[in-house]
Amino acid sequence: MPEIVQLLASSVHRFVGRPVDGAAPAPADELVDEIRIRAELGIVGDRYFGKPAHRAASVTVIAAESLPAGVGLAQVRRNILTTGIAVDELVGSVLVLDSGAGPVRLRVNRPAHPCAWMDVTIGPGAWRGLRGKGGIRCTPLIDGVLRVGPVDVLIEP
Repeated sequence: MPEIVQLLASSVHRFVGRPVDGAAPAPADELVDEIRIRAELGIVGDRYFGKPAHRAASVTVIAAESLPAGVGLAQVRRNILTTGIAVDELVGSVLVLDSGAGPVRLRVNRPAHPCAWMDVTIGPGAWRGLRGKGGIRCTPLIDGVLRVGPVDVLIEP
């Protein structure tokens, strides 16, 4: 059964400067059990919320199956970590997730390509290892709430 494993809404950018300098410290409250999503704006409280340059990528989703064991959202800086959903295959479709508070519709715009930071936060070789499976960048189409736990999934063309 598909599941939302983790949710991240971080008010700060942790990957600033060069990867060799290391990531900034993570806020203690960035991993949450629930996120509120606003249509066309993103995740309330997230660093990209309402930013015009990020509206087509304001919500990011990655599959746990793409990551090494023990790696989560704090390392990859995506917003939604799922299991049981082949997210990297969904570019050009609408991903509908319902974790119990009603459906949330996300237009899947493009892949979320990994960057050199992955070699720092996950380990050497992660940048190359995540190519083609770094997740997806989405625009929320309706307001809604997502929670950690089981999730109903619908893919619309």
